[in-house]
Amino acid sequence: MYGLTSLGIFHTLISLIALASGIIALLRNKEITWNKLVGKIYVVSTVIVCITGFGIFQHGGFGKAHGLGIVTLIVLGVALLAEKNKIFGSTSPYIAVGSFSATFFFHLIPAFTESLTRLPLDAPIASNPDDPKIQLAVGICFLLFVIGVTMQILKLKSKAR
Repeated sequence: MYGLTSLGIFHTLISLIALASGIIALLRNKEITWNKLVGKIYVVSTVIVCITGFGIFQHGGFGKAHGLGIVTLIVLGVALLAEKNKIFGSTSPYIAVGSFSATFFFHLIPAFTESLTRLPLDAPIASNPDDPKIQLAVGICFLLFVIGVTMQILKLKSKAR
C-alpha cells in the first residue's frame, strides 16, 4: 500500500496519532506537557514513532530520518527532565516548552517529506527529499515553530511575574 511495508503502515498510523495529539495539545493548552493526557499520548506515540522508524530503511541504510529519530528522543528526554525534575533550575519551564515544541517540529519534517514525495500517487508533488518544495514547506514550519515558541516563552514569563 503506497509502497509501505507493514512496519511502515504501523509507523505512519502512530505518527498521525502523534501529530494529532500534538496539534490538540498546542491548540487547547498552548503547549505540549506530560501533565495532560493529550501530552502523554503525544509523548508515548512519539517514542513509538521513533523506535519503529529505526526499522525502516526505505532509502538504503541508516539515514537522515534515523538521525532525526535519535535527536527527537534526546530532546524529548530533555523536555521530560526539565518538566519533571526541574534539572535546569528556573529555566526548566522554558526548556521544557521549547523542547516539546521542537519535537513537534521534528515530526513535520518527515511528514512533509514523505507526503510530498508520495502523493498524489500518480504524480507526487516533490521529486525527492531535497526538492525545493519540501525545503520551503519545512522552512515555513520552522518559522511557525520559532513564532510559537516565542509566544510560549512570553506567556511563561508573564505568568512568572
